[in-house]
Amino acid sequence: MSTQQGQDAKFFTRGKIEEFRAELAAAEAKDKKFQKRKTVLKKIVANITMGNDMSPLFPDVAQSIGCPLLEIKKMVYLYMLSYGRSKPDQIHLVIPSFLQDCNDRNPLIRALAIRTMSYIPIPTVTEALSDQLRHCLKDRDPYVRKTAAICVAKLYAADPRRAERGGFVEMLRDLMLDTNATVVANAVASLSEIGDRHDGVIFRLNLTIANKLLTALGESSEWGQIYILDSLLRYVPETHADAEMMGERVIVQLQHANSAVVLTAIKVLLYLMNYMDNRRLIEHICRKMGPPLVALLSSGPEVQYVALRNILLIIQRRPTVLKNDVKVFFCKYNDPIYVKLAKLEIMYRLARDENFREVLAELEEYSTEVDLDFVRKSVRSIGRLAIKVEAAADSCIKSLLSLIDTKVTYVVQEAVIVTRDIFRRYPGRYEGIIPTLCEHMDALDEPEARAAMVWILGQFADKIENADELLDDLTYTFLDEPTEVQLALLTATVKLFIYKSQSNTTKALVHKVLKWATEEVDNPDLRDRGFMYWRMLAINPSVAGEIVLSEKPAITTDSDRMDRGALDQLLLHTGTLGSIYHKNPETFIRNAAGRALTDSPALNANSRATIVPLARPHLPPAAVKVSGPGPNEPSSGSTQAQNNEVTVGSPAAAPTEQPSAGDVDLLDMDDSTVGKSHAVQEEATVDPVDGPTGAPDPYAGLGGAFGGYLADQPQPMAGNRVGNGNGNDLGDLVF
Repeated sequence: MSTQQGQDAKFFTRGKIEEFRAELAAAEAKDKKFQKRKTVLKKIVANITMGNDMSPLFPDVAQSIGCPLLEIKKMVYLYMLSYGRSKPDQIHLVIPSFLQDCNDRNPLIRALAIRTMSYIPIPTVTEALSDQLRHCLKDRDPYVRKTAAICVAKLYAADPRRAERGGFVEMLRDLMLDTNATVVANAVASLSEIGDRHDGVIFRLNLTIANKLLTALGESSEWGQIYILDSLLRYVPETHADAEMMGERVIVQLQHANSAVVLTAIKVLLYLMNYMDNRRLIEHICRKMGPPLVALLSSGPEVQYVALRNILLIIQRRPTVLKNDVKVFFCKYNDPIYVKLAKLEIMYRLARDENFREVLAELEEYSTEVDLDFVRKSVRSIGRLAIKVEAAADSCIKSLLSLIDTKVTYVVQEAVIVTRDIFRRYPGRYEGIIPTLCEHMDALDEPEARAAMVWILGQFADKIENADELLDDLTYTFLDEPTEVQLALLTATVKLFIYKSQSNTTKALVHKVLKWATEEVDNPDLRDRGFMYWRMLAINPSVAGEIVLSEKPAITTDSDRMDRGALDQLLLHTGTLGSIYHKNPETFIRNAAGRALTDSPALNANSRATIVPLARPHLPPAAVKVSGPGPNEPSSGSTQAQNNEVTVGSPAAAPTEQPSAGDVDLLDMDDSTVGKSHAVQEEATVDPVDGPTGAPDPYAGLGGAFGGYLADQPQPMAGNRVGNGNGNDLGDLVF
């Protein structure tokens, strides 16, 4: 085989259309073993691979489709895949051969023909495909059936209404009960692709089918296992026992060698835990998830980064998963910077009273590295650690002071920024380090660092003897400063005036700054704040002092920074691109369908309280009801389930009551009703071109896709937060 591949390398040379056409014509004369034709087709396929346009040869290549040699058929079909959709006026030349090959004795040829037709979304091909696809879905050979299952998704993408009216979705549903695991996996993959369309049918499973899919896991390929596991998210447990039984069957997949299978299994377990009430089982599953996640970190840096971004989400929802494994995330000298930064964030989130010394020692070591971004993030993490773990505050302050003594500019600036936050977190405890900060004011040249220092001068102006002189020096460049610094200077000078209202220097300083803010600057926020301060000071200075110097709420950088509902929603995308961006796919993938937890009697109260409702697109008042041969669970009030006729509604004759998205259950089956026919209701699709105008841009939320949700600035503490910021949040998120 390797020798043959080496010989085929000679075909990758640019050729001319006329030469290939002449060679194909010559091969028709004396070529009993089809060697000449095979050689020419290899040259053509090689040129397609290199990006050369071979479309003018369409009628010439089409003449070779009737060749009985399988290798030649494969190359001809590959050519048709490349240029079939661009030649709608010539595609009729090959449709008879397609139909003939669909009935060939060789299952490989039958599958090849049906697959090629499904990849050419032209009406004439789609029309010819329908009957043949129906036969192939019931073919005696499993290879043909599994290929036909994928072709249904292609047909649905090309012509959804034809696929619905032809009953192909119901035939896919029946294939989920096939005896061959590969056929089952492909049917699930095809149904999932259809169900993920914003205008597709709603794909749901019940307990019976979910158990059958789990049975097929052991015989499926890795890709098949991923599709089957992912489809279990469409099963909504009705009782705690159902969710616990399902979780116990899925937990075996955590031992799989493939990282994608492991992440998908973890996604399913995280989903099912929302429907469990057995605390001991939940803790057992969390312990089982830890080692596979740690094992992913022994892979290459790319896989490591994917694992780290997923771990960052998982530990926010289930902190006990890796609570004792913080050392695993210590950075190695040869880690890429993106891996180091991801590990740094996880280290901080896993820090608590029992391990903060180890984490702090690592952060101090990282603060002396040569990589600028890594050092900045490390210094900032030291300050955030002091805010999160109160027992670590004293040690963190000592570390920050030692870093400030290094007089490295960017280190000093980051230390000043986090020190401001520590002052707010622990008022009255660490003001003794203010003189040290003032000694390094000249090293501050970044807006955030200068604004932090100005805030410190204004907040503690009553304790800093020369605060007026320091602020006066800083205001020399007021008009040239960034808006962030200007706002800080304005507020700081007002605080200084309230503290030292009898000082003439202070009066002149605040008058000068207020005059600049209201007359010399163009920023409306700055100008409005200046007018507000000026009027408060002019009308009632004592009330102005109560407002400006009012007690600030304590702050914290709690480990659970993301909204609980948004976090539950993101965890349904574990192992996908959304889990790397930390954004729901519908925000950056056009027409992607969102996911959210579904309410049921088994859903625990905390998860139910934070469910994020999904809005289905506004569809026209037309309903398509398709009969299907599959089994059905009887449901009360469903009078349409007895209708076995295909009815296509139209806007002119629309039903008076439009079925809602939650009423459509594509795969609602039960053992007691297997074999009975039922009707499947599907929502009518919306053509994106004719959709409602003014729809929101699906790319509007992409600006902060790469981790933008995580703000380093501490946020005010809330009384109803899940975690308390003191390391006691490990048990609070179990439910």
